[in-house]
Amino acid sequence: MAKSNGAKSETSTVESEISDAEDLAPVKDSSELVEGAQDIDEILNSLKALLSALEKLQKARLEVGDIKPLIGRMLDGELLEGEELEQLKSGVNGLSRLVRTYSDHQAALTKAQPARQLLDQVIK
Repeated sequence: MAKSNGAKSETSTVESEISDAEDLAPVKDSSELVEGAQDIDEILNSLKALLSALEKLQKARLEVGDIKPLIGRMLDGELLEGEELEQLKSGVNGLSRLVRTYSDHQAALTKAQPARQLLDQVIK
């Protein structure tokens, strides 16, 4: 009876495991790789857009300042004069910019959500 070579059987076992692994993870063709790269670029661009929107939102908040007390006084029927009135005018104009930038920020935030999954995959 012929003895089997231990090295030969180890090699065939390794080869079959490699073959099994290849069956489980099919090789992507170049078009799938390009689509994946484009998806990553879109995700990174959406993160950049979110950062930009956040910066604009913070700037708009600073420009508006703390006009809530002045608006409260105006709504209570109090008359405002001089510097307070000018501050209120610029604050109300800033509020419209703040609302627009807040809306832009929310849209950018929604668009950037796929980045969360990518980060979970890349950073474990």
